[in-house]
Amino acid sequence: MAWYRRLTLLTLMLCFVVIVFGAYVRLSDAGLGCPDWPGCYGHLTIPQADHEVATAQERFPERPVEAPKAWKEMIHRYIASTLGLLIVALAFGATRLRDPARPRVLPWLLVGLVVFQGILGMWTVTWQLKPLAVTGHLLGGMSTFALLLWLYLSVRRLGAAPTDDAPLRELRSERHLAFALQREAAQGAVDVAAGRPPRLRLFAGAALALLVIQIFLGGWTSTNYAALACPDFPTCHGSFWPETDVPTAFTLWHGLGINYEYGILDARARVTIHHLHRVGALVVALTLTLLGVWLLRRGTGRWRTLGIAVLAALALQLSIGIGVVVLQLPLWLAAAHNAGAAILVAVLVTLNHHAWARSET
Repeated sequence: MAWYRRLTLLTLMLCFVVIVFGAYVRLSDAGLGCPDWPGCYGHLTIPQADHEVATAQERFPERPVEAPKAWKEMIHRYIASTLGLLIVALAFGATRLRDPARPRVLPWLLVGLVVFQGILGMWTVTWQLKPLAVTGHLLGGMSTFALLLWLYLSVRRLGAAPTDDAPLRELRSERHLAFALQREAAQGAVDVAAGRPPRLRLFAGAALALLVIQIFLGGWTSTNYAALACPDFPTCHGSFWPETDVPTAFTLWHGLGINYEYGILDARARVTIHHLHRVGALVVALTLTLLGVWLLRRGTGRWRTLGIAVLAALALQLSIGIGVVVLQLPLWLAAAHNAGAAILVAVLVTLNHHAWARSET
């Protein structure tokens, strides 16, 4: 089981790298650095010799070879392919685990998800950065990260090996815990069955759902090149509620054969997207603040720690988001915004995993 935990942790860390580096590729306008897929101008690397460059530019006259952008795109593909191979290894490795409680479905669900991610990556290029495909690719990456974290937390729990006298100590501990929980439950403080604050599953699940919607809005803002549509903060063009055009801003399908690089929407539609992303950030911030404070006040031990983690991750992400606007979208900070979103996902997935665990001691 130890080797499987280490492999899962390695895959999880690589997934985080793929998410952040993918954001860097997109934000540095290198998403079409290679106009074909899965190769780059028909090569496994990028064309470098003079005759290779000439052939590439003859095949793709509308997309001249730009080596720095092409290398960024190909490095991202190499890392993502490695991630896919590790996920397949996790799926087959799970069949070798002897623990009867080993994960059976989740590793193969991850395989299906990473295959779909590959398809979305292809569509991102062949559909010329269509916002629906690029945003879906972002959500798929975050979903892969979340499921890998859930898998790691699950196998880490299974890996706790008992010592010879562990059953006796566990029995005593459970008796002591049961009496303590019954006393606290009489005051409405915790759930007797699992040591959780009451209604934690509902609260944590709702917070995670809101975060998913906000990540979609963030991806939609980035892929429609609306990150600087509101150049001031906290207002947007001097107004707290600017003129909007929601139907145009959130038209998901504009047809194929359109180059979406640098966006196709007018200024009002981009302002709408950016403004609603800010509104979503406010809703998520209020929700997570309430969740974090609630965990600190109603929880003990692990729950208080998770409450601190929620508040810290939220503060980090809000600071980065405000900095992106105030500093006019520096590349490193915009990429860090994606990293902050992944950290928030990790905290809330961890909270939900513990909330749905059978018992917490």
